[in-house]
Amino acid sequence: MGIFGKKSGAPNKLSATTIIASGCRITGTIQLACDIQIDGQVEGKIISEKMVVISHEGCVKGEIYAEKIVVNGVVNGSCYANAVEILEKGKITGSAFSDNLSIDRGGLFFGDIHPMEKTAVSSIDKNSGQLAAPEKNNDLAKQLKSESSNKVVNK
Repeated sequence: MGIFGKKSGAPNKLSATTIIASGCRITGTIQLACDIQIDGQVEGKIISEKMVVISHEGCVKGEIYAEKIVVNGVVNGSCYANAVEILEKGKITGSAFSDNLSIDRGGLFFGDIHPMEKTAVSSIDKNSGQLAAPEKNNDLAKQLKSESSNKVVNK
């Protein structure tokens, strides 16, 4: 409900959404445990435990790690998520690592798709309290290729 909900008091942490406004440009790594909406530009890495939404004005150049990624703007880079959704004005150029990819009419995808490994897309390091992409994702493409070749050999 946020701060304007029916209940008084602090806003609910579970309903928080971070917004990168139109005209805002961020370079670096963004780590968060809530949803994020990108209306501006981000160059770097986004790591979220929840959903990343790139609006029709938004642009991301880099890597995105999230539970779900919804693209109605532009992504140049790699997406690692349990679900990737490209809306009618969305465009992804790069790689998608997901078992669930949907593209609406008008949406564009230029690149390659790979199955997602079974571990969580992002996690919180219990020692530091920091969000982090799984260590295996750095070499995910190599791991997926070796797993695919092992499956073929074992059959």
